[in-house]
Amino acid sequence: MCRLNTHETYMHRCLQLAKLGAGQVAPNPMVGAMLVYQDCIIGEGYHKQYGQAHAEVNCINSVSEANQLLIEKSTLYVSLEPCAHYGKTPPCADLIIQKKIAQVVIGCRDSYEEVNGRGIEKLLKAGVGVVAGILEKEALDLNKRFFTFHTKKHPYIILKWAQSQDGKIAKEDFSAVKISHDVTNRLAHKWRSEEAAILVATNTAQYDNPSLTNRLWQGNNPTRLVIDWQLKLPESLHLFDRSVKTIVFNQLKDEERNGLLFYKLSEEKKLLPGLLNALYQLKIQSVLVEGGAKLLQSFIDADCWDEARVITNEEMRIGHGIQSPQLKNNYLTEADKIGHDIVSYYVRTEQ
Repeated sequence: MCRLNTHETYMHRCLQLAKLGAGQVAPNPMVGAMLVYQDCIIGEGYHKQYGQAHAEVNCINSVSEANQLLIEKSTLYVSLEPCAHYGKTPPCADLIIQKKIAQVVIGCRDSYEEVNGRGIEKLLKAGVGVVAGILEKEALDLNKRFFTFHTKKHPYIILKWAQSQDGKIAKEDFSAVKISHDVTNRLAHKWRSEEAAILVATNTAQYDNPSLTNRLWQGNNPTRLVIDWQLKLPESLHLFDRSVKTIVFNQLKDEERNGLLFYKLSEEKKLLPGLLNALYQLKIQSVLVEGGAKLLQSFIDADCWDEARVITNEEMRIGHGIQSPQLKNNYLTEADKIGHDIVSYYVRTEQ
């Protein structure tokens, strides 16, 4: 269907397409692309799977045989600057030039050092018209994990916990207590499917014996991360069932054995700097931190977090129990009610 639209309208669609790759393309960014000829969409695509064709390639390949001659007269909309280097696939900028596409409209520049303006420069040198910065804020936000990893040299950190109405996350003896609603649990598993890794500390692993998989949601399981300084956790725990890649951060050894990776960190007092550096070296772009309270609070106190997602059961009081973490330097962006749960989303404010 043909209708008059603006750059922003088409870019919104690119961002919608890009989101379809969530949980499937990391460590690559999510990208969506569209080809438009005289206000008619003749092709669209997105990056579907890491190591496979990029959004621009899928978009161009989607154009029907009848519309092939229109490609060079069209405008290509793409949510992220086209790549200009050889990775697992050839440079998308080269394909655009090869197809003689007249104009490219870009959401945001790619800060990854292998690109970082080179794609735009290559297009301009070839005579392609380039418009950049359309819905730039939204495009940057879409790939905040990717950009944080490459510009700040550490993963994007999301804190998550469930708490009772009186602000407790567990009983005093750490015994299990179901706080969140079944529907909210499914949402939490969706969150897991969207991140590269999930992290817990020793007490959570021992007392909750979690699987840390997204079994209630489709998609890839995150890499499981556990802090066990003295390697005291029994290998009978669900975490060590070898069903999902698992990394054990400790102070005793570096070793890979029976599907488990043991990663030695030097000093417990410098846990977070050492851990964040290790995660960067392991190329883990995002981490969902699920507990316990002490570990979550350490991220908060060190200002080493980006988002927090807090599930509060408004009908449950635990009384004497483990106090929930206390956020600092933050603002609430959204709050949703699901049954008797309130799901609150926070973002850390830059200091």
